[in-house]
Parts: sequence; structure tokens; C-alpha cells
Amino acid sequence: MKLLLVLLPLCLLQAEEGMWTFNNFPRDRVKAAYGFSPTKEWLDHVRLSSVRLAEGCSASLVSPNGLVLTNHHCASTCIQQNSTAEKNYSANGFRSKVEGEEVRCTGQEANILDSITDVTARVNQATNGLADRAANAARKVEFAKIEKECATSDELRCEVISLYGGGIYDLYKYRRYQDVRLVFAPEFTIAFFGGDPDNFMFPRYDLDMSILRIYDKGQPLKTEHYFPISKQGAKDGELTFVSGNPGSTQRLYTIAMLENQRDFALRHRLLYLSEYRGLLTMFQTRGAEEQRISQDELFFLENSIKAYKGQQESLIEPAFFEQKKREEADFQRKVQADPKLRAEYGKVWDTIAKTTRESRSRYLSFLYFEGRYGFRSDLYQLAKTLVRSEEEYGKPNEKRLPEYADARKPEIEQELSNTAPIYPELEIETLTFSLTKLREVFGMDDPRIRQIFGKKSPREIATEAVNGSKLADPAARKSVGASDSMIALARLVDPIARAARKEYEDDVEAPTKRGQEQLAKARFAAYGRSIYPDATFTLRLSYGSVKGWIENGKKVDPFTNFGGAYEHATGRDPYKLPDSWLNAKDKLDALTPFDFVTTNDIIGGNSGSPVINKDGQIVGLIFDGNIHSLGGNYGFDEVLNRAVAVHSRALLEALEKIYGAQRVLAEIKVQ
Repeated sequence: MKLLLVLLPLCLLQAEEGMWTFNNFPRDRVKAAYGFSPTKEWLDHVRLSSVRLAEGCSASLVSPNGLVLTNHHCASTCIQQNSTAEKNYSANGFRSKVEGEEVRCTGQEANILDSITDVTARVNQATNGLADRAANAARKVEFAKIEKECATSDELRCEVISLYGGGIYDLYKYRRYQDVRLVFAPEFTIAFFGGDPDNFMFPRYDLDMSILRIYDKGQPLKTEHYFPISKQGAKDGELTFVSGNPGSTQRLYTIAMLENQRDFALRHRLLYLSEYRGLLTMFQTRGAEEQRISQDELFFLENSIKAYKGQQESLIEPAFFEQKKREEADFQRKVQADPKLRAEYGKVWDTIAKTTRESRSRYLSFLYFEGRYGFRSDLYQLAKTLVRSEEEYGKPNEKRLPEYADARKPEIEQELSNTAPIYPELEIETLTFSLTKLREVFGMDDPRIRQIFGKKSPREIATEAVNGSKLADPAARKSVGASDSMIALARLVDPIARAARKEYEDDVEAPTKRGQEQLAKARFAAYGRSIYPDATFTLRLSYGSVKGWIENGKKVDPFTNFGGAYEHATGRDPYKLPDSWLNAKDKLDALTPFDFVTTNDIIGGNSGSPVINKDGQIVGLIFDGNIHSLGGNYGFDEVLNRAVAVHSRALLEALEKIYGAQRVLAEIKVQ
């Protein structure tokens, strides 16, 4: 696979490129390209019809009664949590015939973006004149103050978002809904038809969709903002918009930061995750129940591995990296040519490069001791939250770790009340693996490792901690004491983890953020504000069109159809169609569009995003990108990058003729 990302200087962005904020959407650019200029009312309606899910996905409202359309893989955790060996909704699908059968997605949260407010001046005033570490601390204090002032009730979620590396700080105010229920989901085999071999590929034949419902105070949410679903669906060449929450991109990184990703961070993550995949794959061979309880984890793991591989390959592509160097050189020339800019920002690249070179040991300590890489266990994460809650909530709001600020309390409470099942057998295996990697990376001579392990093996620690814990029971979390074995492990590790976090924040995060802030100001001075910021898992809008591409001299058609799914079916995983599809074959039109591609600029986090036309109708449902899109973390190429979506006709046809989901069809508006 060869990823060629042909990038242009920031001032000459390609027409289709950009994950734009709603308060800086390039309406004139869209009008020039397509003859349509979204009005403020149109943008407001799209914003208020769009949904962000806590599972790292996007979604959209599709009825006045709170129905939400998203991907199957965005609801897979909910589907898995509500499944048992006897009722396997992942394998067999789920359909609620009446409202009372809709099942709660424990731990899920839906956010609807209510407003965006610029708070840059306030944040800058709080950090003005301070050195890197002090500025970093003051910035977090100011974030906590702003968010607390905004979040006047548990129904609101407020986040200060750093854009352009700190050039702008915006306050995002959401309406928060923590009662989300599953309404409909097809079988896993059709939602992920083709499995990992077809992941990030095209043609595709996936019905990667599910339907949830938002409840407000125990009743279905009433809303005037929602998208009707187009019964015609997307057409070749049609203007399309994608409204969603792209997770993160690094398109504004310096060359030094990209080299660190290429030569160190991505390599380490890929090695770790590949070994973890081997563990889960072997665990699944133990039996059907082991396969069921680990399927969700393995799915997301394989997706991450493939994404990281794509990112790595884009960074080792000579043409791409040379283009990134030319972009940086052009930026530096503009700064050096202006005496004022040179005096203020001329050395920032060297400062960031020095920090990046010295960051690796701090990064690994943060990743393993504070992050999940050393302690891959749901029980451990609960124990860590309980241990830290006890300490953090005794401090003033501004002195706490950001995730324990008053504005974040509803998330902590939801985490601790989560009734999702936890499987001890799987917990022991995953914690054993991560502890083994922890010891391997830092070695037994590291005093932190000696303190955690003593004379015990990783499996001994994991087995004792899991079997001696009551944290799997949500009721027990309110009264569990120090005698709980997982709590004891979390207490042992917590000082080490806090120290690793502080070192990373002081020595890496603080100077890097200061450098990125300076770069953002220099970039605005050099290129103006007609550029988009890197993705931050906040609501963005991209525009593009339905369009195929040329692959190895051959045209790739932008559409697949139902007939192609049956032609590709082998009766064996991962190309096995469920019985519902085999039984309904004669009812279906083989030429019904199934999946399609667009030139919309997307990234991870856009899963579940609606594809809408200029009339505000859903014509598709984003669920993937093609193989070339994997380099989208660092750049965009309109020639090859494609977003992959389920066609709206496929959604409607499947609901009616395969699943008989008349209740859902009667509620959604079809145009």
C-alpha cells in the first residue's frame, strides 16, 4: 500500500479539505464550488440535530421523539453489555417492539452542542507573563473556573477547547443526556461484513447502523431539530456535508513532532497492541462465551492497529514527508521575513524540537503508569477513580485534577454507577498482559516496578487483585474499603502514577503547549484565519461530494449494491450473511445502493456522523474511510481520500424488508 498525500500550503487549501468549526464555516468557499451557501439558520439546525456520544462516536437525531441514528460499532458496547450467553444481541441483533423493551446503555452519554463562546482573552490573561509550567497550571485553573461557571446544572456539560494549538480557546456548552437506550441493531455479521480484511477498504457491503433513543427525565426527548431521511439517498456528484466529532488530527504538528510520531510513538503503540491482539485472539479460542465477552474489545483493537499502521505508512512515505517539510519551510520563511514575527516566534521550532527529543521517557511513564497500558482492567480503572475521588474532592475545585472538577462530576458518578457486567476471567488475562508489558518496558531495577511487584509475578498480582475485589458490583462501590484487593493495588500505584503525570505535564506538556500557542499566533499572522484547526472530538462540519477515484489505473465506482453483498458472501466468517438476509433475498432489489464514498474530510470519531444534502436530509451514514484516509491524521488528499457511508436507501430497505422494523419506520420522517 502506498499512501500519497498531496498537500498544499495552508493558504491554498484544497476545496474539499477541512473539518470546520460551526462558528468559522467557509460558506463562501462552498458557494463558489457548489453554488450553495449554508445560512446561519441552516447551520444552527444542523448543529442542534447532531449528537456526540461518550463512546467516542457521532450520531444524529432522526425523529421529534429522540431517536438517534449511529453506527452499530458505536453501540456495540451497549449491545454487548445487554447480551448474555442465552440472549446474544450481537450475534442475533436487537429490535424493541414497544418503548418498554428499549434497554439502557449504561455508561453512554449523548451531548448536543448548545453554544460556542470565545474565551481566548480570559485564558490568555490568566497565563500572561508566566513561565511554561506556571502558565500550564494557571491555564488549567482558569479552565476549571470557566467550566464551573457554565455548568450550572448536571444537565449541562461545558468544555474549554484549545484550537490551533492554543491560538483560540472556545467554550463548548452542551446539553447532556445520560439516559440513552437501544432501540434497534442488526446482527454483527452484516454490520461488519468483511471483518478486519475489508476494514478501511472499498468496495464495502456493511449495514453498520443502529438506532438509539435519548430520554429526558424518564421520557423520550422532545425536539424540533432532527434530520429527515432521504428515500432517494446520495447521487453521484451530489454536494454532501458531514456533521460529526472527529477525534484528533496532527496536521499542524511541526516536523520534529511528526518525526517523533513516526520513529517512536507509533512504533511503540503498534508493537504493544499487536501483542495484545494475540492475547485476545487466543482467549477467544477457549469457547463461544469467551468469544462473546471479548468480541467488542478485539473489534476496537483491530481497528486501532489498522489505523496506526496507516498513519505510520503515511509518515514513512518520502513524497508526503518532503511536502510537510516544504510547508514548514514556507511558514518559517514568512516568520523570518518579518522582524517582529522573527523576534517573537523565530526560535519556537527549535524549542519544540528540543522538548520532543527529551520527551520519550516521560511519555512512556505517563502511558503505562497513568494511562491504561500498564493496567488494562475495568476493575482497576474503577478502583483508581474511587481512590482519586476520595483525595481530589477534598481539594478546592481549581486545585483538582481536571477530570475531577465540579463540571465533570456527572461523568464520574455515571462511571461509578455503571451496571455493565465485568468478566473476571477476561480481567485477569488483560491485567496480566499489561503488567507483563509494564515490567518489560521499565525493568525490575526500576524502583517503581520493585514497589509494585515485590516478589510477585504479573499473573499473581492480577489474579489476587481481580478475585479479591467486589468492585464488579455497583452497589459495593459505595462502601468498599481498603481491604478490597483492587483498591489496595490502586492505592499502591497512585503516587507513582501521579508523579509520572506531573513530570509529563511539567516537562513535556507545558513547554509544548506554550510552543504551539506561539506557532498558532505566528500562523494567524502569516496566513490569516481562513484555516481550520486540528480535530478535538468537538462538532465539525465538512463538505464534499459523492465521487469515486482511480486506483492503479482503474476507476473505483462510488457505489456498491445489495447484489454485491450476496455475490461476496461465502457462508464463512467474515463474509457470512446472517439468516435474516438470506431469507429476505427475494424481497430485495439487488440494485439498491448499499455503501458509497464521498470526498468529505473525516477522521476517527466521525463514525456515526450523518451525511446530509443541502436540504438537510440524511443521504448516508458515515462508518469508515478508505485505505488512503488513514493518513488523514497528518494531511488530506482529495484525489484519493474517501469517506465511506451506508446509503440511506439501504437503511430504509433493510428496516422494512429484512427486519420488519415498522415501529421505527413509522417514527422517522422520510422525504
